[in-house]
Amino acid sequence: MNTVSGSRTCLYDTASLDAVMDRMAQQAVSLLQGHDRVALVGVLRRGAPLADRLTQRLVLHHGLAPPLRLDLSVKRYADDLTLLFPDTQLGEDPRHAALDLSHHILLVVDDVLYTGHSVLKVVDWLTRKRPVAIRIAVLADRCVTTLPLHADVVGLRLEVAPTDIVECHVPPYEPDFSVQLLQPSPVLRMA
Repeated sequence: MNTVSGSRTCLYDTASLDAVMDRMAQQAVSLLQGHDRVALVGVLRRGAPLADRLTQRLVLHHGLAPPLRLDLSVKRYADDLTLLFPDTQLGEDPRHAALDLSHHILLVVDDVLYTGHSVLKVVDWLTRKRPVAIRIAVLADRCVTTLPLHADVVGLRLEVAPTDIVECHVPPYEPDFSVQLLQPSPVLRMA
């Protein structure tokens, strides 16, 4: 995932995250039921397989009709929270240009809500598709957004030090489904 050195702690393993995903599906179904047109939008990378997991639970356990699934690519930070781009970059898939999302309720799914820049970029793009409503679901909310938004469906609320890194390991990108906390080693400065 990244090459930052430091101490690593597994906060949640696969079994505990399966229970978290079940709770997220329960939260989501209350927002989505009663709507004929539902779409789950995964934020690439890890939000996409999380959206697939959530979709599966909504359909199998809550009787939701199979929703439209699409993914959007957004870039701002590296996994170690290093700023890659001063402005959030949204890669537009040409297949999405003519996508009609009017009359849909959308659930945007991401792994970690940090400052909110990535989610806000996705919401801005989706708003132009004129959906009925846009809701946000995240596996982990760091509770430090700097923008005026919040997640409607939250798996975990993690209030950790600003220098700590929350890593969501999600197959197929990692072999295990877990949430790890990386506490970077202090940087030694030469005098």
